[in-house]
Amino acid sequence: MKQDLERREQTTMMHKGRFSWINTRFGFVMVLIVLVWAKTQLANIMDFHLYSGASIIQVITLLLNPIPIAALLIGIAFYFRKSKLFYPVAIIMYLINTLLIHLNVIYYREFTDFMSVATMLGYNKVNQGLGASGFALTNIHDLLYWIDVPIFIVLFLLKKMHFDKQATTKFMGFAFSTFAIFGAMTVLVLGEADRPQLITRQFDSKMLVKYLGIDTYTVLDGIKTHGVTEMRKSAKKSDIDNVLSYVNNHYADANAKYAGIAKGKNVFVIHLESFQQFSLDLKVNNQAVTPNLNNIYHSDSTIAFDNFFHQVGQGKTSDAENMLETSTFGLPQGSLFATQGNNQTFEAMPNILKQNGGYSSAVFHGNNASFWNRSNVYKNMGYQYFFDASYYDTSGDKATGYGLKDKLLFYDSIPYLEKMQQPFYAKYITVTNHFPYSLDDEDKDPNFTTTNTDSDVVNGYFETNHYLDQSIGEFFNYLKKSGLYNKSIIVLYGDHYGISNSENKQLASVLGKDPSDWNDFDNAQLQRVPFMINIPGWHGGGINHTYGGEIDVMPTLLHLLGVNTKKYVQLGQDLLSTKRQQVVAFRDKDFVTPKYTYTNHVLYDNATGEAIKNPSKKIKAQVAKYKKEVRQQLSVSDNLNQKDLLRFYKPKGYKSVNASDYNYSNGLAKLQRLNKQLGTGSTSLWHERGDKKSQSLYETDAPEKDKPKSDTSRIQQVNPDGGDDTDGGDDTPNP
Repeated sequence: MKQDLERREQTTMMHKGRFSWINTRFGFVMVLIVLVWAKTQLANIMDFHLYSGASIIQVITLLLNPIPIAALLIGIAFYFRKSKLFYPVAIIMYLINTLLIHLNVIYYREFTDFMSVATMLGYNKVNQGLGASGFALTNIHDLLYWIDVPIFIVLFLLKKMHFDKQATTKFMGFAFSTFAIFGAMTVLVLGEADRPQLITRQFDSKMLVKYLGIDTYTVLDGIKTHGVTEMRKSAKKSDIDNVLSYVNNHYADANAKYAGIAKGKNVFVIHLESFQQFSLDLKVNNQAVTPNLNNIYHSDSTIAFDNFFHQVGQGKTSDAENMLETSTFGLPQGSLFATQGNNQTFEAMPNILKQNGGYSSAVFHGNNASFWNRSNVYKNMGYQYFFDASYYDTSGDKATGYGLKDKLLFYDSIPYLEKMQQPFYAKYITVTNHFPYSLDDEDKDPNFTTTNTDSDVVNGYFETNHYLDQSIGEFFNYLKKSGLYNKSIIVLYGDHYGISNSENKQLASVLGKDPSDWNDFDNAQLQRVPFMINIPGWHGGGINHTYGGEIDVMPTLLHLLGVNTKKYVQLGQDLLSTKRQQVVAFRDKDFVTPKYTYTNHVLYDNATGEAIKNPSKKIKAQVAKYKKEVRQQLSVSDNLNQKDLLRFYKPKGYKSVNASDYNYSNGLAKLQRLNKQLGTGSTSLWHERGDKKSQSLYETDAPEKDKPKSDTSRIQQVNPDGGDDTDGGDDTPNP
């Protein structure tokens, strides 16, 4: 008996020695940090699915990024030497971390995005708080986020764990903080090395979380929110007066020849990703690169522009969307969508058309809703539906790293499109013609042979151009078969350059130019992108040589639809107006006019392509006037957007957007319910066809169409437009 007691006592002492470190302050903090790491990994795997399609660097950062900030926050407790302060501080920081993780998990299930600081603080106009729906969004494994809390309480009550009254050294707090900051910097360096401009552009919350973690994302979002808030606080109601004065002085009336010719028609806006004007009518190896787009371009039912330029800045695609939807520029740095989109006030196309013709609206895009913060921006613009990647099968090779392939996007959108009430405003964002311009072999046209330059980017570009063109041809055929074609207008535009300046000399020979003579003037001229408005049943079209840019699309389109734009804040001018000015401002303050191109501080003569080294006084005066106009237009736009001045302006009869009216989940169910409610009053194609599907009318040769769904997706959280991903290593924006 005595030997048994001694043996038990020795075993007990052994276990106490083995686990006694947990009852030290250092051990307790380490346990909390490990638990935060484990809960973060649980969320990353089970809820956020961040490991899916992750690169090696991204896997490393996902494994490391929960540790530094958790250590920094929980480690604050080491600065409190008294146990009655040390333990509460450590526990509170730990609970805050856990709460942040779990709230984001629940929020993500509803909105496929992470919570912004604006949402947490409750002043976000989008009003996307979790509310009563939070409980319905919980899953059984959510218990794992909190099960440790009652376990800790029981262990302390049973005295299996206890507070360590012996304080750590004064140096411990500093050492722990230093380690945490070093760890955070290491993670940041890895992220920046894999994705340059990760922090400065902040185009995607998922990207930031994948590289830096939820804690760091929240901190960065808080800093961004503070900056935006301070800028908006500096605004006065009277600031809008200068904007309105500019708009009134630069307003260009609609051309009576074109005004209202498309009134009441459906509107399709097709975003041609990275597509440049030079690809139209181009032949490679005696083959047309874009035969379908060529036919549309030259149709007498199409108003086409051959001197139309993109005007994007660092926001790339998001800048282009902003200009088309609001006729204002993007920001001098970063993306308006990403930086201010959560709370921005817009006078955008969807809301204007809703109030001037009863239009419904939707966006079709085969990538994640969080890219460029679209899930929030679209609500503030008044889009009723957003069919993002969650509505499509993007598994296996159906998608690229940037989203669902174009042929599948158009085909798979039909069940949603056909149930929309007419007239509608529908925007399609294509992605396959995106850097690095690579196609799966099965998607390549065996009858098309691309260029054979020394640049894989240039060679691949024409292959993806051709694929995009085929997808447009298939979609147009469907529109004609379904009857939508004659009731619609179709707008096609290129959002920004596809071939960067660093690759243009490789491109020169394809365009019939001498690479050795290539200069900045040639780079500037290549910033032309397509802009076409196809109006079936109307035959007054042609190729218009007016100089203009993306800032001018909105007033042009609204006038064609019969909407008087006089009361709206639009910085562009109708491209068809006889009163428009033909000065195209680039985001970096360079510009192009019918006679001159000003780029990189050099003035060129458009007729000769030569630099004007000794301009006359008359030319100097004219150029000074152009510079002033460009600076003023950009300055007015920046003042308007950075201070959110539209919140101070309510045009007569215009109702501002209430973003909380929109929720992009269960879009199909909402459309079906609306069709049922409207009954015989429904104007959808679905109803017109006697509640019959129209997808069978759609013919596509996409080889992936009938493949079964797999467990993997190629969509990655990568930059959709910019930096070295798009520019092939050249981070300097094109003119």
